Amino acid sequence: MGRRTAEDTRRLIIDAGLTLLLERGASAGVQHIRLQEVLRTVGLTTGAAYRIWADQTDFHRDLAIEMVRLRFAPPSRSAESAVAGVLDGGGSMDEAIRAATADHIAYASRFHLEPESRDSHAFITALALRTAAGAWPELREASAERHTESIQGFTDFYTAMIARYGYRMRAPFTVTDFAEAMAALGEGFAVRAAEGLDHPMFEIDDAQEVPAGHWTLFGLAARGLVDAFMIHEPDADATDQAASDAV
Repeated sequence: MGRRTAEDTRRLIIDAGLTLLLERGASAGVQHIRLQEVLRTVGLTTGAAYRIWADQTDFHRDLAIEMVRLRFAPPSRSAESAVAGVLDGGGSMDEAIRAATADHIAYASRFHLEPESRDSHAFITALALRTAAGAWPELREASAERHTESIQGFTDFYTAMIARYGYRMRAPFTVTDFAEAMAALGEGFAVRAAEGLDHPMFEIDDAQEVPAGHWTLFGLAARGLVDAFMIHEPDADATDQAASDAV
């Protein structure tokens, strides 16, 4: 085996730190991941670490940045999977909204309900670190990059959904504007789920103005955003309109 480079050593230590952080969750924060403990898990000495980082604070900064950058799947993968059955079965836009938003709440809730769920832990831990991004300029940059990547992924997802169901954006809004609003809403509800707060649920019957069905509060709020940002024109050329609005 060739000699380990400084970058190899850094990667080994960071990966071990990320594993500990994911095991302990957002409540621990990077400050509770002690460098000495990480070094013991990988069999390295203090000297190896301090040739890379000047002090523990430098290590914590890099660990936070790597956590914010960590993804196990593309941003919209879970939502796409949630609506796949609805699309395959020719379901309505309301059914798709219910499926995607219910999936998001369940996904965030797994942080408490399923300790082994690395995806949920990564999402919530990264979200928690992003709220403290002002601590380091590098962390703000990594947080902004993650946000931009997420918005682009969901803009593509929403563009496809808009085209599928014959909607167009109301002027002056774009699909990206809608994605930004949905991100703020979804992240807020994710924080509630991470806190262990119950998510309000509603059974809507045919006598009410909202389409009947089993709705999460997030789903109803998302549907309200659809009504505010979009116009339903099933006979219009929605594909071209949605594509142009996404640019």
